[in-house]
Amino acid sequence: MPRSTFPRDRFDDLPDGDGRVGAHRAERPRSRGWLVFLWAALATIVLIVVGIFGVLVASGRISLSSDPEPTPTVAETTPPAIDTSYSVVVLNGTADEGLAGNLRDQIVALGWSGDAVQTGDSDTTDFATTTVYYKSSADEQAALGLAAAIGGAEVAQSDFLQPTDDPNTADDESTEKRLVVVIGLDRAAQPTP
Repeated sequence: MPRSTFPRDRFDDLPDGDGRVGAHRAERPRSRGWLVFLWAALATIVLIVVGIFGVLVASGRISLSSDPEPTPTVAETTPPAIDTSYSVVVLNGTADEGLAGNLRDQIVALGWSGDAVQTGDSDTTDFATTTVYYKSSADEQAALGLAAAIGGAEVAQSDFLQPTDDPNTADDESTEKRLVVVIGLDRAAQPTP
C-alpha cells in the first residue's frame, strides 16, 4: 500500500514547553457524595408525594375545587284544605263549660252543616293539648285542614270514636268519614288571680 505524505503545517511543529497539555481535572470535594445522595432522596420523596396526590385527585377522593354550598330546596306545600264531607265530633277535655259549643259554632262557620258537627264531654277533664283524630292515612289531609282552620291543633291517627259497622243494619257505618276533636287545657280559660 502506498504511503501518502501530507504537507507539513503549523501543528506539526509544537514548541517544547514545561506546561501541561490536555484536560486537567480538579480534585473532588469530600462532602459532594452526600450532597448528591440527599438531593436524589429529596427528589424521590417529592415524586412519590406528587404521584400519590395525583392518584387521589384522579380517583376523586380529593377535590381541588371547592364544592358548592347545597342550596336548600323549598318543597311547595299546599295548605291542607277544609273537607266538609267529614262529620266532626267535638269533645270538651277540660273542666270549662261551653268550650265544645263555641268550637262547634266555629266549625259550622267554616262550612260544615249543623247536623254534621256533634258535641259532648270527654271522659277526662285534664286533656293536655287540643287534638284532631283521624282514622286512616287517607283522612290525614282533612284532619290537618280542620286543625289549621280552628287555630292550630295537634293531629293524630287513632280509631278513637270512629264509627264501626252495625251487623243489624244494611248500611256499612264504618265507611263514614269522621274527625274527632278533643279540646285540651291549652284552650281552657286561664283562672283569674
